[in-house]
Amino acid sequence: MAINFKNTQKLNKNFMYNNLKRSNCFDVDFSGSNFDFASLRGAHLKGCNFYKCSFKSTEFVGTNCKKVRFKNAKFEDAIFEGANLNGADFAGATFKNTVFLSTDLSVANNLDLKNSGITVYETMPELEMSEELKTAILDTMENEFVKNSRVLDTKEGEINNLSIMRLLEHYDEKALIRGFKIMKPRLDKEFCTLSYLTKVLQTYKEAGFL
Repeated sequence: MAINFKNTQKLNKNFMYNNLKRSNCFDVDFSGSNFDFASLRGAHLKGCNFYKCSFKSTEFVGTNCKKVRFKNAKFEDAIFEGANLNGADFAGATFKNTVFLSTDLSVANNLDLKNSGITVYETMPELEMSEELKTAILDTMENEFVKNSRVLDTKEGEINNLSIMRLLEHYDEKALIRGFKIMKPRLDKEFCTLSYLTKVLQTYKEAGFL
């Protein structure tokens, strides 16, 4: 659910798992808030303060982060894709397995690109995958909830190689193929981030299906 705030304080709030797609927030102080597993796809966050906020598996896809303050924020398994970071300040922020894709980082402040927790891709990375995996992905994308989530495809409708690469960090091709085949008829609820599919696959693994 989108949020719309302006010139206010929302300190130490819990936004975990929230779909904040297309939210509009201007000069809002979110200090100490939790945005783990949340989607900020297409959100406008100009001038907001995210001091000491937590962003685990958070997705900033096409997000406007102009002049946003990420000071001392924690990023883990987060994704910035096509985000506007003009004037964004990352002073004291920590990163673990965080990816910046198709995002101009030259306009951001205090972002150490030598940080081992940061990976940068100028464009969508190439990924070799079997035809069987490709077919399984495309079939799964026919599920209405997967389709609406947009986590497996790009805006051009192609397979999102970055998403598949991140899933392959946890599961090999054979496990992914089996997992996708199981989830296509079973997924029956809305979700907004890739982390949800990772969680679903983990339940299949624990049940011995993978």
